[in-house]
Amino acid sequence: MKQIITLFSFLFLLTSCSNDSNSNQSDVSFSTVVQKDLSPSDQKPIAETKVVITDSQAWNAFITKISVVNEESKYFIDTNIDFTKFQIIAVIDQKYLNGGHTIDITKIAENKNKIYVKVEKLHTGNIATVLTQPYHIVKIAKSSKKVIFL
Repeated sequence: MKQIITLFSFLFLLTSCSNDSNSNQSDVSFSTVVQKDLSPSDQKPIAETKVVITDSQAWNAFITKISVVNEESKYFIDTNIDFTKFQIIAVIDQKYLNGGHTIDITKIAENKNKIYVKVEKLHTGNIATVLTQPYHIVKIAKSSKKVIFL
């Protein structure tokens, strides 16, 4: 019996300890560049994605990719990103056959090793019969930490 208690105590200690614990997380401030719906055509599908953009070349390619559909960049609050100071986090949801859906970056937090991006779907649609694809793009301070999408 003593061995079983010792074993369970040891297992409890192992599961409660972690090298990358969430106990030392702090919130990361972010600003929305744009949050909207694409109106994708069947000829030019855009894949569902979660991406971190850290340079202007990748940013320009991303803008070109989503602007092919409907000149989306005209809705952006900020397109001239200083990538020496900032990076972009973008999420594009799947296509839906009805409107009213959103994809939302609701929280960004970091610890000493990683940045955690919480992505939620706050609105689930069924408003109108129309092909839509929600997306959310935010800007955060430049970091070399690995980004994890939750």
